Amino acid sequence: MKTNVIEAHNAAKASAPRVAKEVLDVCIIGAGVSGLCIACGLQRAGFSYMILEQEYDIGGTWRDNTYPGCGCDIPAPLYSFSFAQRAQWTRLFAAQPEILDYLRWVAKRFGVEKRIRFGTRVVSARWREARQAWTVVTDTGKVLECRHLVSAIGALSKPWYPDIPGRETFGGAAFHSSAWDHAVDLQGKRVAVIGNGASAIQFTPQIAPLVDHLTVFQRTPSWIVPKGDREFSALQQRLRRVRPYRWYTRSRLFWIHESRLDGFTDAASGMEAEKYARANLNRKVSDRQVRAALTPDYAIGCKRLLISSDYYPIFNRDNVSLQTSPIEEMTPDGIRTVDGQMHPADVVIYGTGFDTQYSFADIEVVGRDSRKLSERWQQGREAYLGTTVSGFPNYFVMLGPNSALGHNSQIFMIEAQARYIISCLKTARRRRIGILDVRKSVETEFNGWLQGRLAHSVWQAGGCRSWYQHPTTGKNTALWPSSTIAFWRRTRRVRLSDYHTKRRIQA
Repeated sequence: MKTNVIEAHNAAKASAPRVAKEVLDVCIIGAGVSGLCIACGLQRAGFSYMILEQEYDIGGTWRDNTYPGCGCDIPAPLYSFSFAQRAQWTRLFAAQPEILDYLRWVAKRFGVEKRIRFGTRVVSARWREARQAWTVVTDTGKVLECRHLVSAIGALSKPWYPDIPGRETFGGAAFHSSAWDHAVDLQGKRVAVIGNGASAIQFTPQIAPLVDHLTVFQRTPSWIVPKGDREFSALQQRLRRVRPYRWYTRSRLFWIHESRLDGFTDAASGMEAEKYARANLNRKVSDRQVRAALTPDYAIGCKRLLISSDYYPIFNRDNVSLQTSPIEEMTPDGIRTVDGQMHPADVVIYGTGFDTQYSFADIEVVGRDSRKLSERWQQGREAYLGTTVSGFPNYFVMLGPNSALGHNSQIFMIEAQARYIISCLKTARRRRIGILDVRKSVETEFNGWLQGRLAHSVWQAGGCRSWYQHPTTGKNTALWPSSTIAFWRRTRRVRLSDYHTKRRIQA
């Protein structure tokens, strides 16, 4: 009997997750743009850290999205880190392969790649008050302990599929744009594209010349303005090797984009932008009925403003049709709409975007008093400065609630958040603080101000529903309602009076 008990104990001990002996300063979840940014800052500041990445390469959304035509709608000199400006951009708006190459270059240049554990998916993270640390459990059974936890999973990481009756019965190839199936040959096929957002307007012009027929199923039209893309000339390439020139072009692009904020907050500016977008549509699409179907009935900017010079012209092709009647069901042979029409298809491509509200829910995060983050954010995500959450000490969110932009480069906001987090960590290290927990009153006051500003913006008052908003409450949980400079000022350094603090216990 005693032998059996000992054997059972040894077996249980062998199968139990192994806790790392080293307590890291920081664990980072995700090796995308924001994960790499905070890692570079931690590296410079001398903190021990580890990045846990579920895939086998860096890049996040720029690794996953490989659909034809994938690229950025912010100029490359601006959609890059200020501390790692690259001279070798080949064009103004970089394509996906070039952006991914840039991120790999950054990881290698700053030595971050050595601190990434690939193929490691985080299952849960639990705050341990007595240890003043987070216990992080991975799908491999490995357990890590860290004093601070940074979620850098991003908002565009979880594909969203529409709830269409019979979707599983479709007999042809079907895939989401973020998981493009390059093994599927579209040449001569009847292709149905569901959705017309930022991804769809990039890949549909690329596949339209290849397919036998392309049907675009549109639920709500988008406002689209031309994309002034161009290759950098040989002279510009040489000039970009000069640091002052790189800073000049970056600064110029920044202020051009920053000036567009008025279009989202000032009615007169919005009217001018709408006239420009309407003129673009009228110039690019010849058929009057198609133009009418492509014209939004909400204020410009209410949904994400899209940039493309080649999307509208596809509707002048004989082999492309626009379908605005709602989808009733999918069948083994295609798609039936509520007007009774059957649309045969060999391939269905979902250009339906991402679940931006619940992407965090795949990881169970448990804070003080066993409170789960998924419960806390059930009615919409909230944080202080889009970064810290009351009741979840030493926990930081990159690209957190209301830190996204509708008018400028997200990289600027990511750098500001990273700087703020490192300010928190440096202050805690210097003052031997073991716990930083934002005061609930501070978080509440901040979000009251934020939602008050948003209420009068085009994003909330423009007559549309968008992925910026929580599907139940309608609260805008995505966008920052003011200038990027205002966010930068608020996040320059931590204000300890905003936080409950507790001295670090002796290790």
